[in-house]
Amino acid sequence: MKPLSQKKIWIDLEEPKAPIMFQYMIQCFQEAGATLLITARDFDSTYKILNDLQIPYVPVGKHGGDTIEGKMQAYIERLHGLFDVVVPFKPDFFVTFGSVEGPRLSMGLGIPSIGFSDEPRSYFVSKQIFPFLDQVITPECIPLADYLELYAHPDKFIRYNGIDEIAWLSHYQPRPKILEQFNVTPGNFVLIRSEPAFADYFLNKLKPEETLISQFFPKIYAQHPNFTYFLLVRSDKQENWLREQLHDFKDYSNVIITQYLPHIVDLCFYSALVISGGGTIVRESSLLSVPSIEFFPGKSAPQEIFLQKNQFPLEHIREPEIIAMRANEILAQEPDSNRFTDAFREKIALYEDPCKICFDYVVKKLSNP
Repeated sequence: MKPLSQKKIWIDLEEPKAPIMFQYMIQCFQEAGATLLITARDFDSTYKILNDLQIPYVPVGKHGGDTIEGKMQAYIERLHGLFDVVVPFKPDFFVTFGSVEGPRLSMGLGIPSIGFSDEPRSYFVSKQIFPFLDQVITPECIPLADYLELYAHPDKFIRYNGIDEIAWLSHYQPRPKILEQFNVTPGNFVLIRSEPAFADYFLNKLKPEETLISQFFPKIYAQHPNFTYFLLVRSDKQENWLREQLHDFKDYSNVIITQYLPHIVDLCFYSALVISGGGTIVRESSLLSVPSIEFFPGKSAPQEIFLQKNQFPLEHIREPEIIAMRANEILAQEPDSNRFTDAFREKIALYEDPCKICFDYVVKKLSNP
């Protein structure tokens, strides 16, 4: 008999990273015999990624935007929507990455729960979820004190040696045929991602529509016009603002401004360089041995320090002039001979997969209630 036969598991996915991270774990739950309810929030490219991965889901709620009032209104509406879906399902367990509404509902309904957290910088989200989740899986590289300051009990934490991105890169298989879709070849394109301006830890640091890409991209293009550039933004506001700022490039076929790119991990793997204002993409690209530059305007996160200490090719640069200078130096070099091979696997295998830890925990709890 399968270990999770006749068990029901509710999974809530609230941001683009979550379905990418959970896809293999979802498959493991299904193979173990569990019946799944997967709910998802309309935010950024979450739905598009779920559709690309062919993961069935129930859409519930949306992101609250760039104001505290909007976030609170969205929270209230989504909590009500989840209640109507979850109560009839009667789950035996709840799993999430960083949902706010899900832990509140699971605690209220007495559903055992587990979640992940790699962003204690997300102050308001963290303060709301830590009291409600039964267990929280966190990277050892993030100081436990950062969580305890947010009202988390130390007994709740399952710590592991690694970072979240290892969860999906442990199972990643490069797919070169994807490049035909974009008419690019390995090493002849650059992926640039804007800042997460709607995140609660980003409010008041930058206007929601702005991005530093407008300041450093022209200087990179001027020296390396033969590359293809994918400029990946996070909202309509950012896209419209960046198109206006880069008006001189509007007719350039090798400059693509978009809110979504399918198969983003493949694009990271085969790119010459990845530059991002957020952490997830540059963490995964550096784990894949791709030269990576982060330009988040705050302090380096513990995950980035972890990668740098373990000699993954990640740099954190905040000044647009220096970003452009360093990017031009990297693009002037030939890719390393191991760049487009599976050599990255050996190094990733040294660390733990947090989703395997989660799966094993849920199986143990439901097998021995």
